[in-house]
Amino acid sequence: MLDQIHWLAAVTVLGVLEQAYFFLQVIYARRLFGISPPKISGPPEFERIFRAQVNSSEYFPIFLALLWQAGLFFHQGLAAALGLLYLYARYCYFMGYKASSSERLAPIYFSAGVLWILIAVSALGILHFFLSHHVGLNVLQLLTA
Repeated sequence: MLDQIHWLAAVTVLGVLEQAYFFLQVIYARRLFGISPPKISGPPEFERIFRAQVNSSEYFPIFLALLWQAGLFFHQGLAAALGLLYLYARYCYFMGYKASSSERLAPIYFSAGVLWILIAVSALGILHFFLSHHVGLNVLQLLTA
């Protein structure tokens, strides 16, 4: 079974490491700008870093659920590749937002697009599973016949 999920697990670990990096950036920004918890406001430079981290962590559970559903029900390799694209887009989003609020836009749209693809792939995989296991209809066999 592990050979069916190893790429998903690797992308998950990379995602967790990316989230840790974002958390550390907030800690460094707090020290740099002298903003002690629980404060969340300060100079625009701090607020952009803080918002980038919060926004990324808000989407992380959605990303993980879709990554694993797409990988288990559709194709592990495709899901892992999409996962890597998403993580890269999130990194670009974070770095862009850190520099300027306008530089976050292209990466956020790209990462949202990747999430939509993961949604579609997950839905197709789950639909195929239900049709083949509960209705006895194998769509793949019909398409290749």
